[in-house]
Amino acid sequence: MNRLQQWVLSSWTVPVISGVLILLSFGVGRLGGDAWNPVIGPQWWIDAGAHAHGSGDVFVLADLFMLAAAVVAGYGIVLKAVRALMIKVIGIDLLVAIAAIGAILIGNFWEAAAVTFLFAIGHALEAATMNKTRSALAELVAVAPDTAIVMREGAQVEVPAHLVRMGEIVLVKNGAKVPVDGHVVSGTGAIDEASITGESIPVEKGKSDQVFAGTVSRGGFLQVLATGIGADTTLARIIHRVEEAQDAKARTQAFIDRFSGWYTPAVIVLAVLTWLITQDVVLALTLLVIGCPGALVISIPVAIVAGIGRAARNGILIKGGEYLETSAKISVVAVDKTGTLTQGRPQLTDMVVLDPALDRTEVLRWAAAAEAGSEHPLAKPILDSAVEAGVGPKGTPGAVTPVPGKGIASDLDGQRVLIGNLPLLDQYGVRDDVGAGPAAEKLAAAGRTPMIVAVDAKVIGVIAVADELREDAPAMVARLHDAGVEKVVMLTGDTRLVAEAVGARTGIDEIHASLLPEDKLEAVAQLQREGHTVAMVGDGVNDAPALATADIGVAMGAAGSAVAVETADIALMGDNLMKLPESISLAKRTVVVMKQNIFIALATVVLLLAGVFAGGVTMSIGMLVHEASVLVVILNAMRLMRNDRNSTAMAKELRSPARARAAVDA
Repeated sequence: MNRLQQWVLSSWTVPVISGVLILLSFGVGRLGGDAWNPVIGPQWWIDAGAHAHGSGDVFVLADLFMLAAAVVAGYGIVLKAVRALMIKVIGIDLLVAIAAIGAILIGNFWEAAAVTFLFAIGHALEAATMNKTRSALAELVAVAPDTAIVMREGAQVEVPAHLVRMGEIVLVKNGAKVPVDGHVVSGTGAIDEASITGESIPVEKGKSDQVFAGTVSRGGFLQVLATGIGADTTLARIIHRVEEAQDAKARTQAFIDRFSGWYTPAVIVLAVLTWLITQDVVLALTLLVIGCPGALVISIPVAIVAGIGRAARNGILIKGGEYLETSAKISVVAVDKTGTLTQGRPQLTDMVVLDPALDRTEVLRWAAAAEAGSEHPLAKPILDSAVEAGVGPKGTPGAVTPVPGKGIASDLDGQRVLIGNLPLLDQYGVRDDVGAGPAAEKLAAAGRTPMIVAVDAKVIGVIAVADELREDAPAMVARLHDAGVEKVVMLTGDTRLVAEAVGARTGIDEIHASLLPEDKLEAVAQLQREGHTVAMVGDGVNDAPALATADIGVAMGAAGSAVAVETADIALMGDNLMKLPESISLAKRTVVVMKQNIFIALATVVLLLAGVFAGGVTMSIGMLVHEASVLVVILNAMRLMRNDRNSTAMAKELRSPARARAAVDA
């Protein structure tokens, strides 16, 4: 598309042509010797005998230019009004169309041209602003890579990014965009993941690390195995989600739409009644223009688009306007412990041997053999430790029976191995006569997760794992309180002693421990019954029922999870806890802007209506003030595109290791 075609299709084309025609009309009128009144128009239209006066060629030409300006600017408005009427919708375009046509019929070409010209400018401004507020989406689209270098038949081949095949090896060189989602199979490098997670600091990548399409190499050389291409990449899913979210309506916007559906016909009825009572056509037409709810209609969507766009730019995906509005009301945040407050990478820390016939290695061997077939997150540190000690399980894992909230039971060549808590032993009739209970309690008090190991009917030991607390967890809790959250609640399946140890270090307000998935759901439901708006933060697996029940479900570290991106009400793309309070603060700011915009729009209409009945407000002045209110509403919403200074300052602080340690110590 060349520049001429772009200009013709631009939303500014119509107001520019209309404005030129108006200026030509003014110029011709000046040649005729008449004055121009900046408030109410050319003098030759003010005179009672305007057409008689303008019978000369000069004034006829001036009239024609002004009429042409009204037609150019009003044609599209009338067309939209007619199309809306065909589907039984009475909108703003109809009010402007009736006013402009009425002004032309009574010979007031200036008012017709001014009203349509100003309305066209307002439309162009709205279009430009919506494009600006959607800039986050445009930036996401822009970072999508165009080409990729793949290894085919032993040679480097450059191909369009969408032609990369699953399972191919893609080469990522310094300064290049990663063209696919995948795993590093060779090499090291620093990857800028700002387009995905919102974090500006490059992340070091090495073998087995995950990388995402649209991120940029800032150094090094990587060979990446493609596991996600085209529409299956994280970037494509984010773009799709942001598109849907920015078009989704908030409850307030839905109410405004319903209100406008009644308000606009009411303005038409008011104008007709005014004409019937006063016989003043100009007054009736002016009421149509003054009553345009343009600023009211755009007040909510422009704020939603700006707020969701700002969030997306910072690595926060909000599902839509309704969820943005609900997030502003959050009074309780419920969080899971493992993977949210902690790193989610537990390590084996302790081993207590309770069978004199065994040593530490033997206890670890039994535990690892039992956990080999388990999917529980705590199985990995046990297996890793067993491999390091040379007693890792071999062959096919035994049958594993998960016992929710208690542990697992495993069948190893006819021998039953239990790993879990005291209730698990009770369920299988195993007596604790060697002090496993007190040993487990002591470990739990130290903030570790103890697991009793029993073979057949005999307890042989207690092992414990610990998951390191996130450095920014205490600061996150404090920031949630600063953002207006009344209390932060921990919902965990871990023991109360472990949960309390973590809660004491983070400043958690309320702790619910030893919970099954259904218990977490009930805890969330109870908070809702108490009148709270609840946000639940979890991993989406064990916490799925609670996430679905909560008013807002939040998924953390969602960059690699297609399910989280598509289903979570709020998806925090990175693993940065501070994004949670940031998302709530942004939601509150957005709702404040929405309320301000509604007030500005309604106040403008009320003041203009008062001015019409008091005298002195013409159609052109009314439209000028109306479009000015639209511009104010737009500019107010665009403030959301700026970064929250408090969030930025906190992020900088937490990047300093010294400050992070200080936050934890506090």
